[in-house]
Amino acid sequence: MSETGVVKGFKVFNPDWTCRNKAYTCPGKFEEDVTPSVCDEGMHFCKKAADCFNYYRFDPENKVAEVVAYGTVAEDGDKCCTDKLEIVREIPWAELLEIVNTGKGCTGLCNSGDWNSGDCNSGNRNSGDWNSGDCNSGNRNSGNRNSGDWNSGNRNSGDWNSGNRNSGNRNSGDWNKCSFSNGCFNTTSPKIYLFNKPSEWTYEDWLNSEARYLLNQIPGDVLEYIWLSDMTDEEKAAHPEAETTGGYLKVLDNSECAVIWWRGLSDRQKAIITAIPNFDKAIFKEITGIDVDED
Repeated sequence: MSETGVVKGFKVFNPDWTCRNKAYTCPGKFEEDVTPSVCDEGMHFCKKAADCFNYYRFDPENKVAEVVAYGTVAEDGDKCCTDKLEIVREIPWAELLEIVNTGKGCTGLCNSGDWNSGDCNSGNRNSGDWNSGDCNSGNRNSGNRNSGDWNSGNRNSGDWNSGNRNSGNRNSGDWNKCSFSNGCFNTTSPKIYLFNKPSEWTYEDWLNSEARYLLNQIPGDVLEYIWLSDMTDEEKAAHPEAETTGGYLKVLDNSECAVIWWRGLSDRQKAIITAIPNFDKAIFKEITGIDVDED
């Protein structure tokens, strides 16, 4: 998209006021005899200061300026370029931090919370990124004081914990060094039930199993054209248009999709499924719709 007129924005430079091997001065006006094209020809800038740091490191050694494009402006996404650019003034780093953060006292980027040295935090005093909780050095935590990532609990060094003070992963309990525990003070991962019976597998064993990999390939929302001659009376009543079209497009349900998947497996792959500990044909059919003896 191109436009002509005055467009205000921001531009980041190297510490020596160069950008893309071109030397600038501040303040200053610059023109290029080109047709602006983003990432090709012209002098680049962003309308929002924070967007500049998608292309430059967020480094106080770099120079940041308020700019005005007064020629032809090409725009693509968050980046613009022009053939006529005025560098109005340098923006001090302290002022820039207030521009790119809505929170107070932040040294990071795009924070709505306060006193964050990390980026994109809605919580407070985080050195990590994308935290809605407080005082996290890890990332994407809704809990507090986590050095791990994606925790809704507190003070976890592991990841994905809803419990507290876990060094393992995905625990709903507290003080665990293992993973997937809903208890407390455990160093070994719990064994899981399979087909309503205790097994020797942990949930990690299941996650890493070839059986789970195969089952995750069961398709969804499969469409099949049903010809009029193959339609049931109920289907004909529900789809009277089939008299004209010769049939209708049916969305298969989950069990029908599972049966199609099962029939497409090799004997070796079917053996992997039936080798799941405690495998029970009746339970498997109840849940998936697959009759391993008939399908």
